[in-house]
Amino acid sequence: MRSDRIVIVGAGPAGMRAALVLAGAGLNPVVLDEAPASGGQIYRRQPRGFTRAYDKLYGFEAGRARALHAAFDADNRIDHRSGTLVWNIEGRRLQTLHDGRPETVEFDRLLLATGAMDRVIPFPGWTRPGVYTLGGAQVALKHQACAIGRRVVFFGASPLLPLVASQYAAAGAEVAAVLDTTPLRAKLAAMPGLLAGGKTGWKGLVYLARLAARRIPYRHGITPVAALGSESVEGFAYTDASGRRHEIECDAIAFGYGLKSEWQLADLAGCGFEFDAGNYQWQVVADEAGRSTVPGVYLAGDGTRIGGAELAEIAGERAARAILTDLGDTGQGAALAACARRIGGQARLRRAIERAFPFPAPLARAIPDDCILCRCEAVTAGEFRASIDRLAPHDVNRAKAFSRVGMGRCQGRICGPAAAEILAAARGVEVKEAGRLRSQPPVKPVPVAAFADAAEDAA
Repeated sequence: MRSDRIVIVGAGPAGMRAALVLAGAGLNPVVLDEAPASGGQIYRRQPRGFTRAYDKLYGFEAGRARALHAAFDADNRIDHRSGTLVWNIEGRRLQTLHDGRPETVEFDRLLLATGAMDRVIPFPGWTRPGVYTLGGAQVALKHQACAIGRRVVFFGASPLLPLVASQYAAAGAEVAAVLDTTPLRAKLAAMPGLLAGGKTGWKGLVYLARLAARRIPYRHGITPVAALGSESVEGFAYTDASGRRHEIECDAIAFGYGLKSEWQLADLAGCGFEFDAGNYQWQVVADEAGRSTVPGVYLAGDGTRIGGAELAEIAGERAARAILTDLGDTGQGAALAACARRIGGQARLRRAIERAFPFPAPLARAIPDDCILCRCEAVTAGEFRASIDRLAPHDVNRAKAFSRVGMGRCQGRICGPAAAEILAAARGVEVKEAGRLRSQPPVKPVPVAAFADAAEDAA
């Protein structure tokens, strides 16, 4: 078996498990990750000096998180480089910023395990201080042991909705309400598939039961109206399933509509894409073992297909074994088949989750004209629609050029899904016909000063 230089981007469940499999085969993978410690979002570690127990941090996943952390930390064959942002790919080279200094990392084979982020639909007042995504609220609680507010409203359509709300309630924050945009009938229709998913499906019922035990209001079929307040959040307004308006006093709001894959690096690597109608988003094309359309580039975890921590870990193992097979190890067939069975066994559950928490595209298409759509460039939905009416762009990339929506620091990660819906509505086509925003380096902001300092050192 050859000993190619293998680089893994991402130290979440997928990247960690892949590294352990490769190290177990006698290789020395390099793992690059932005965070100060491994774990990713779901198994994010607390800062040094914090002593919260694993069951407080990870709940049902405490055992799995502890085992994965311990195995990864103990394996000195893995070259883990924390604090490393990969901001570009050129050929077989990764351009990175490590501890604030630019570095180039070469690879023969690359595994992208880049994870996911919240999907967002802007609403009036969403840029006001005190408004967070569900994932952001969870990071604050898990990483820093801080709540985003004293009295918090949670809303959206996401498996994170009951989870994060119950975590906040357990931590002592007052949960004012949990508001789901999905109608109750859709939840009930998805219930058989959710319960057939074993312990993963049943955990959702536990979170709901915990909220009910605390008498926290949980409403279905709501429509967000606005975050209320002058300088910061003072309340939240919504309409219920019958169209009646309600206002709730709060000092923080957490919202989200599921997760979207972080595929920008895969885009820069030249990987192919397809629109996944079930998950209602663009996904990177990969074969059954995680091989992308670019030879030597592999994919695993939520950066490829949204599936959660357990599936991400299995996908990481599967991709690692595909790499070993491609390096000449002919003994990986049984293990690859076992991974495929485990992933396939979760397929019904994933479809049920997609039905239970669908992306509410009509909300995105109906964003009010005076609402900020792109907060980086301060472009309203009305200004975006006006540019579409005036210049008739055929896809979101042309619309970006005409309106500056998606040109800011986030490169459309936040506003992109909603912008595509607005464009599709204006053109009278399905959202996949609006296309996807192409990625540009740097995929995340990098300080110019770092490159100036490096140039001075080189001189």
